[in-house]
Amino acid sequence: MTDTQTTATAETTTESTNTKGSRDNNAGNRLIGKPFFRRKKNCPFSGPRSSDIDYKDVRTLSRFVSSYGKMLPSHITGVCSSKQRELATAVKRARHLALLPYSSRS
Repeated sequence: MTDTQTTATAETTTESTNTKGSRDNNAGNRLIGKPFFRRKKNCPFSGPRSSDIDYKDVRTLSRFVSSYGKMLPSHITGVCSSKQRELATAVKRARHLALLPYSSRS
């Protein structure tokens, strides 16, 4: 091998070891962990200007029910745990009175 081939081979081996095991100088600039910023979800039913949970308000309840008729979990909707229980009761009452369907599959 010539000198240029030897130095090119040596440079590629040092580059590959830096990316695999050790940290390089740009490691502080990269994000480690979650790459996206997630904003804190606020409960739409708690607060000064919040609406009450009512089983007769089908438009509000349908926001928290999926297209298949299943209730969406609180980590997706952002509803706090106490209001999630009230919401579940309201959805069950609305289903019992045939205001909301039990399932929407056709």
